[in-house]
Amino acid sequence: MPRGRVEVRTRRRSRSRRPSRGVPTVTVIAGDGIGPEVIHAAIDVMNAAGARIEWEEQLAGKSAVLEYGTPQPEPLLRSIRRNGLAFKGPLETRVGREGHRSINVALRRYFDLYANIRPIRSLAALPGARGDVDLVVVRENTEDLYAGIEHQIAPGVVESVKVITARASRRIARFAFELARRERRRRVTAIHKANIMKLSDGLFLACARQIAKGYPGITYDEMIVDNACMQLVQRPQQFDVLLLENLYGDIVSDLCAGLVGGLGIVPGANIGARGAIFEAVHGTAPDIAGRDLANPIAALRSGCMLLVHVEQAAVARRIEAAVIRILRQPRYRTRDLGGRARTSDVVAALIRAL
Repeated sequence: MPRGRVEVRTRRRSRSRRPSRGVPTVTVIAGDGIGPEVIHAAIDVMNAAGARIEWEEQLAGKSAVLEYGTPQPEPLLRSIRRNGLAFKGPLETRVGREGHRSINVALRRYFDLYANIRPIRSLAALPGARGDVDLVVVRENTEDLYAGIEHQIAPGVVESVKVITARASRRIARFAFELARRERRRRVTAIHKANIMKLSDGLFLACARQIAKGYPGITYDEMIVDNACMQLVQRPQQFDVLLLENLYGDIVSDLCAGLVGGLGIVPGANIGARGAIFEAVHGTAPDIAGRDLANPIAALRSGCMLLVHVEQAAVARRIEAAVIRILRQPRYRTRDLGGRARTSDVVAALIRAL
């Protein structure tokens, strides 16, 4: 198979092929901009490492608009409903009134993927990166200002509604504590602005405190979001699991990514009761799309989270070890990490390192 191509099963073209017994089928959303490059690169490495997954590609975002007239077509939704798992690249969202709403947010809400998980861990001596970071950001994924409730109440005056519910707050808090217990982490810190938003953030904290009582072996504390950002920059090693509402989680997770080398290496997952979508946290980077310059590591490490989710942790560990080995060598760092390596160089090095 020529370089740059990937063995991805496309159900729309190959309906007769059935997945192997016991092998999960995962919906692949290559995405926009650099999405197809990094997702296909990640799948190349995962396949080379021995991943047992059937890949089923579907369109979303800009490419889906061109074919279906909508960024979120029904074949995509059927595929994710059927498989319960998706591996996704970044999707373009236009800014302003003329653009469609974020498809990333829409998919999370449609499938009730209420927990966004972003592990932040120092990997190697990358330019500007700290070597003492090991924490997990747990972000509520379905409400807050991302509910998208906005209206103009007078010319020049727009109101946005922040939605916080006890149900969503309790379940994301429980998710954070369960993650801490499962991964043997010692502390959950709720990040908030309840000193100003006493009702909404106050409710979030009340629910977190209630859930914390059921986990006496895990330390629970709280921190105002602006102080938390300063503390993360100065002493990130004090944190373990961060529990946040949607907007704070979005901002703080990118700040944390900057501590360890940037968005090009940080993975992410969106988890719900009946499904999960695994995706890198970076954007579409249209300025370098199609130029073999994109960093595939964030997408690949998101794929490792997928592998752990489907009980193929040994394969994930092999890949993570290969990532650490090549990042120690400057010649395999892409431009965002201060190097000159191309996407294809990183993929080839990773496969050799396996």
